[in-house]
Amino acid sequence: MATSVTPGICRNCLAYCPILVTVEDGRAVKVTGDPQAPAFDGYSCPKGRALPAQHNDPARLKHPLQRQADGSFAKIDSGLVMDQVAAKIQEVLARHGPRSVAMYRGSGQVSHPSSAPIMGAWLRAIGSRMNFSAASIDKPAEYTSVAMHGNWHAGMQTFETSDTWIVVGANPVIAKSNGGPLNNPGMRLKEAQERGMKMIVIDPRRTETARRAAVHLQLRPGTDAVLLAGLIHIILAEDLTDVEFVRENAVGLAELRAAVAPYTAEFVARVADVPVAQLLDAARIFGRARRGGVVCSTGPSFSTHSNLSYYLALCLNTLCGRWARSGDTAPHPNVLLPAFAPRAQPYAPYPVLSDRAMRVFGLMENASGVPTAALADEILLEGEGQIKVLLCLGGNPVLAWPDQKKTEAALSKLELLVVLDYRMSATADYAHYVVPPPMSLELPGTTQMVESLKYYGVSRGYAMPWAQYTPAIASVPEGSDLIDDGAFFFGLAQRMGLQLEWINPRGQGPNQESPAQTVALDMTRVPTVDELIDLACTDARVPLDVVKSHVHGHVYDLDVRVLPRDPQCSAMLQLATR
Repeated sequence: MATSVTPGICRNCLAYCPILVTVEDGRAVKVTGDPQAPAFDGYSCPKGRALPAQHNDPARLKHPLQRQADGSFAKIDSGLVMDQVAAKIQEVLARHGPRSVAMYRGSGQVSHPSSAPIMGAWLRAIGSRMNFSAASIDKPAEYTSVAMHGNWHAGMQTFETSDTWIVVGANPVIAKSNGGPLNNPGMRLKEAQERGMKMIVIDPRRTETARRAAVHLQLRPGTDAVLLAGLIHIILAEDLTDVEFVRENAVGLAELRAAVAPYTAEFVARVADVPVAQLLDAARIFGRARRGGVVCSTGPSFSTHSNLSYYLALCLNTLCGRWARSGDTAPHPNVLLPAFAPRAQPYAPYPVLSDRAMRVFGLMENASGVPTAALADEILLEGEGQIKVLLCLGGNPVLAWPDQKKTEAALSKLELLVVLDYRMSATADYAHYVVPPPMSLELPGTTQMVESLKYYGVSRGYAMPWAQYTPAIASVPEGSDLIDDGAFFFGLAQRMGLQLEWINPRGQGPNQESPAQTVALDMTRVPTVDELIDLACTDARVPLDVVKSHVHGHVYDLDVRVLPRDPQCSAMLQLATR
């Protein structure tokens, strides 16, 4: 029996922790944290350690399936699937136009670095803008709040350098969610407390993180926005703002002051069901600290008034100047992203809504994308523009979209439903074709996706110059017929005579860190995942070959400092968006 232990990256979530994978005869049999990986201390979570069980699950699909007339599924060759799907889509496009073909991307795409870019390229090539994702369901407020308030060119002050930290609706000790460091969050929190950091947790649950908090505001569910408005009221009333920072970088202070005037500590305590003394303590700790930050996670995004909660959190950061300043070490200096010169200045707010309307409820595309919650209604509504084809990439709409019965009815109505997934999910049961890809340990990858999280929200990604590459470590199951998601869409493009263009985005909305790169792909052959990784990293600050040479990953010695505000910069953060 051939046995090896290979360093790699866990891609079960967007922490991308470094791991060691034990492989026997091509099969992954054990995963642990990598003790040789800098800054992670050998950390791994239960999900990561379960990777071998996922890869070797007897229920895992190893061949594409096609629905039969009686509702059962039979194996079909992957090349034949692409032939039939491409022909059906061309026929639907000829009858109904590009808007009839839609894509839904779930969180499963996290494991496959080439999936979403090639899928997006294919969707652009057929002229469809019907690109839906889980982002407009699970955390739309993160995107819309940044559009309303603006962002900061250099990023937030970091957890590692802060005296206080407010976490709203997150439990980073257990779940590596937005709210704390990705690299062994429990250990980083322990170290922070040992150096004197005072953490404030806003959460109706008494979580593992809440038990370590200096103040736990155990509010009534759904009152996040009320409580944050109350903290702002106290900070303004007690003159705990960074007056100079606000004057130089923000507008709308008077309007914000008027808006939160009714939210006294007594009123908020009554509505949110928290003690007045705790409210005052939390506001004073945060306002009097030298450095810190407040971060919302998924919890308040699922609550009422989520956009307002996220927006008020950003206002708190701005009122107290919790953004990286001139001379600070750059929080996100970029390794596999292009080199850039971060400045202590705002990115301007931009319109939340686009000019593209849906056909139902008067909804429009917003900063988080096209509203996925209304996708079932779009499929069910007869008439011009009705969606006839849905390709589902790494998602499970039956369990993820609101109103399960309506979702099931919508999926049943489609002329073509293609599900790309490892298992027969609740959604796959409705599919015309189910196409299984290789799993994460069977594909190469890098940590570039984690670096790019900073484009989409605050305090996301690694606040250190960390990067790692992993080769494919395990073999695909013997006798299987698997096709990578990116290769599937590339194959459709070839059969449809389309030209695909790969895009390297370098920002969110109009706020671009550097110009996006567009590369026309050679359509005569299917590119490998490694070739697409090379494309994504063509302008990396640290060359990909150098990153590959550090098999356990590496924290690079990049002395990147935040520059002063450009005298020509007129952008201001917005404290009073309506």
